Amino acid sequence: MRQQAYCPSEVKIQVFLIPFMKIIIKTKNFQSSPAIEKYVQKKLETLKKFLKNFKEESLMAEIELGRTTRHHQAGDIFRAEINLSIDGKLFRAESEKENLYAAIDEVRDDLEREIKKFKTKKETAFIRGARSLKKKFGISPFARFRDK
Repeated sequence: MRQQAYCPSEVKIQVFLIPFMKIIIKTKNFQSSPAIEKYVQKKLETLKKFLKNFKEESLMAEIELGRTTRHHQAGDIFRAEINLSIDGKLFRAESEKENLYAAIDEVRDDLEREIKKFKTKKETAFIRGARSLKKKFGISPFARFRDK
């Protein structure tokens, strides 16, 4: 009778709640450690300054960490992906690197770039709208509209 080989391709899911966001971590093809989970939480907490204007209940991050292959020993074998949902808007970043920590760092930086771009677009649209209102109603060009 043949024994089946153990295949660690099962997905392990863990859920964390940090003060401003719900985090779901999925690992694939490797065993996660508390150090990796703590590192991911620390990296996501650095995004807090960009997310302070959003409701805490609407923030959810799904992180997928994994090995792309089991038989390669070098090259881009670790993969990190983050899907951040804010009020129904999805921000997504992924990276493949030789080191898991480097992949997490790159994904976090990409996510920060996407969030900044979104916020800049939103602010620009508000300013353009306010400018057109000033023009339409003949309000003094020195008048300012506040975002609050």
